[in-house]
Amino acid sequence: MSWETVDLDRNEGVATITVDRPDRLNAMNVETLEALDEALDEARDARALVLTGAGDDAFVAGADISYMAELDVEQAQAYAELGHHVTDAIETFSCPVIAAVNGYAFGGGCELALAADLRVAAESAVLGQTEIDLGIVPGWGGTQRLSRLVGDERARRLVFFGERVEASEAREMGLVGEVVADDDLDDHVAEMAADLAAKPKHALQAAKESLNQVHESHQSAGLTYERRLWSGLFGTDDQREGMRAFVEDREPDFE
Repeated sequence: MSWETVDLDRNEGVATITVDRPDRLNAMNVETLEALDEALDEARDARALVLTGAGDDAFVAGADISYMAELDVEQAQAYAELGHHVTDAIETFSCPVIAAVNGYAFGGGCELALAADLRVAAESAVLGQTEIDLGIVPGWGGTQRLSRLVGDERARRLVFFGERVEASEAREMGLVGEVVADDDLDDHVAEMAADLAAKPKHALQAAKESLNQVHESHQSAGLTYERRLWSGLFGTDDQREGMRAFVEDREPDFE
């Protein structure tokens, strides 16, 4: 299969999925989310999976705000459901998933990385759950997955203030597991993925399933609640102003 905005490559048991919209900083519109979902299904026989973004500037800069700006509640709910479907597919993928964070990872892009098993960031990468300044909250799992990596208060600070953190700080707080030089990121992640692909497949899958089970008992209800909250903010004055200001490249004027 082939897609306009997502690439899938294979090499000796390692699949690499690249979000390929560099002119839009790899922002995730509906077409790209659907393509990513199909690519994940196509790669289901991989022994290790790498997720990254095309170009030098962004992993995934976020959801497509130009698309979201005029959504109503029902449309926003459908978009949230699609985003959750993709992040859930990453989290429950049949083998370990490495997010190679090669640039900006904001909002939905950060949430894609959170759903991966391992996160390796380039030195120039910047991450954050920045939705608050758009008049919304994280809607693809960020409110549920972030705190288990960085702790409750740190997660609240990141979400409440919409903080953007550089790779070194992200490493210190546990948001990413490792930071490497920009020029070394691809080779380093490829080596990690090859090492994982050489491990016993069924044991590795069982290990992942068991590790995921630690969070499963309470996370499902939280994710459902998050989707409802996120989509319910569409149509509010703050959401309209926040997204219009972003599209018009100005500071928002919230009530």
